[in-house]
Amino acid sequence: MRTIIAAGILTAALAATSAPGVAAAAGKGQSTAKSSHASHATTGTVRSIDDAKLVIVRPGKKGEMAFSVSPSTHREGTVAVGSKVSVRYEQNGQTRVATAISAAATSDSKTATSASASAKHGAK
Repeated sequence: MRTIIAAGILTAALAATSAPGVAAAAGKGQSTAKSSHASHATTGTVRSIDDAKLVIVRPGKKGEMAFSVSPSTHREGTVAVGSKVSVRYEQNGQTRVATAISAAATSDSKTATSASASAKHGAK
């Protein structure tokens, strides 16, 4: 009887110590699946944009980057040729898929915002 109890305790101990290893192995498989869709970000100047594609030029010798654009791509500000933008994207195989495009505020809009803020403070 003692042998059966000892065998049961040993079996339970082995099961308990091997379970974390199985969970860790399962977790490793999940992390590689997620890493293929990891989010990235970059900035640059818009060279061209249409309904399906955005091309930006990055400063220095970093060159051009092209992104696939869809109706679900979040856009902030006015994105036009020549505007400075920040792009969040996911790498899907060889394709960069833009998830968000944010146009940097132009100096004209900063001046207008600053002037309207000054007018509000002066009116108090």
